[in-house]
Amino acid sequence: MFEVGFWELVLLFVLGLVVLGPEKLPRVANQLGRYAGQARRMATTLTSQIRSELEAEEQRILAREARGEPAPAPADPPRYSRPGLDELRAAAPAAAAEDTRSHADAGADDPAPPFRHEPPATGQS
Repeated sequence: MFEVGFWELVLLFVLGLVVLGPEKLPRVANQLGRYAGQARRMATTLTSQIRSELEAEEQRILAREARGEPAPAPADPPRYSRPGLDELRAAAPAAAAEDTRSHADAGADDPAPPFRHEPPATGQS
């Protein structure tokens, strides 16, 4: 992944010695080694869990095919809802026609002006 050569390691060691000092450098290096080991173990565990789940799913599919059962139909993707999403969608043509008729029936000759965003005053002239 990262290719670190001899001179890069020497440079990192010298920088660490200058920044941390000879008292703190061994403790920091030990702690960094522990963190790297934990990260490696977590990655190995995650990889093995994913691999075992995939193998179990393969076994279920093979068993289903051996019994002659049809494959299940793919599920529809989940529909996510966010606040205000419905207001952003375009209105259906019938609904839009009803809106214009309701304005005309209410006697609104001039519809509301479009919204204009004006930046806040900064106090500078």
